Amino acid sequence: MTALHFETLAGLSGLIEAGRLSPVELARHCIARVRALDGQLNSTLLLLEEQALVEARAAEAEIAAGRRRGALHGIPIGLKDLYETAGIPTTGHSALFREHVPARDATAVARLRAAGATILAKLATWEFAIGGSSFDLPWPPARNPWDPSRDPTGSSTGSAVAVAAGLMPGTMGTDTGGSIRMPAAWCGIAGHKPTYGLVSRAGVLPLAVSLDHAGPMAWTAEDCALMMEALCGHDPRDPASAAVPAPDFRGAIAEGRDRGLAGLRVGVVRHFYETDLPCEPEVHAATEASLAALRALGASVRDVTLSPFGDYAVAGMVISRAESFALHAEWLRATPELYGEYGRRRLMAGAFLSAADYINAQRQRGRLLAEMTAAMRDVDVLVMPSSRQTAGPLGEESMLHGTAPFYARPFNLTGFPAVSVCNGFSAEGLPIGFQIGGRPFEDHLVLKVGDALERALGTRGRRPALAMGGMEVVA
Repeated sequence: MTALHFETLAGLSGLIEAGRLSPVELARHCIARVRALDGQLNSTLLLLEEQALVEARAAEAEIAAGRRRGALHGIPIGLKDLYETAGIPTTGHSALFREHVPARDATAVARLRAAGATILAKLATWEFAIGGSSFDLPWPPARNPWDPSRDPTGSSTGSAVAVAAGLMPGTMGTDTGGSIRMPAAWCGIAGHKPTYGLVSRAGVLPLAVSLDHAGPMAWTAEDCALMMEALCGHDPRDPASAAVPAPDFRGAIAEGRDRGLAGLRVGVVRHFYETDLPCEPEVHAATEASLAALRALGASVRDVTLSPFGDYAVAGMVISRAESFALHAEWLRATPELYGEYGRRRLMAGAFLSAADYINAQRQRGRLLAEMTAAMRDVDVLVMPSSRQTAGPLGEESMLHGTAPFYARPFNLTGFPAVSVCNGFSAEGLPIGFQIGGRPFEDHLVLKVGDALERALGTRGRRPALAMGGMEVVA
């Protein structure tokens, strides 16, 4: 039997629905596990113990009275500390916002509450989602549960660590240049960056407004799909919010399990990870095994050629740095000492960009968006590794490889949906990630493919063992 803390969100939801698990019991179990283990991991900035138990008791009473709201009712969820929470500090992991207490919840938080979720904790991040795994902030950086000397990478560090370590079954992250999918890959979980505009960002501390996305992180693609059911919907508070019907996430997962992936057309952007930014041999081998698994599930697989990866990366970086500096310029001038070194340095880089740089990057973005749109007329999903390597050492060194170690930014630049799922492990026992991208508002298809691949590869039974060396195999 799977230990309660290593049960999936979907499994826990089923136990609650069947009356075999109390939301209060589950909340207490998660609280106890955070208290017992997070001293090793630093994933949690603020544990909302009393509030979570109040919400769990309310969920238990409602369910007992026959008023179950859905799959998230009674499920503990953690929030990257960029999500505003009414009456509770939202710090951005920065001394600058240490006293920031919002008056209302972010829309995504309000929707999770409306679905009956229990808000368990505010979680570590890179400072304002850009500052790196820094040791000069009010709280220490999160550590990778597969090896605490390794970096979980950013910026949704605490969100990925908390799920991988079994501290809570689901969390919320944000993704401007890969910050959901990157830590998902290095921590061996599923992380979904939705289509731009599908999940509201209202009440989420921004970084680069034309690139920012809010989305779920959990152990499986199915778990992310269940969270997406609660998160989708038009929100007038977010100017970019799209008024589109919510996809049928549960139906797509069920269809994939019934029929496999027959007829699915998979495009492999092979030059990204073989020539433009070559990946490590173990990552390449895991990618090839994943492509073979997709073929075995009934998909057709062929190579797709896009512009060089660097074209996407440079355009995204220029836009991100310009927009983030615009947001922080006044604070950087007034109180630069309240930022950590990495965050201050990265935000200040935008001061050296001109309007022409920004406009030309946006023009490049338009060209690349048209290119990817055209490429996806002939395929249903685009695939590639999530990262060119497994987790590096904790700290800035993990990002110093001359070029970025991730293949995430193209889907931020275009706004297309993408999920990272675990598709294997290195010889050292570190997770490897595989990225699946799709057409706008076909998030259900992306998660359906992720679920099918996870089940075919059988990677979801292996968990980090924090109390002892090595790995723990969970039935």
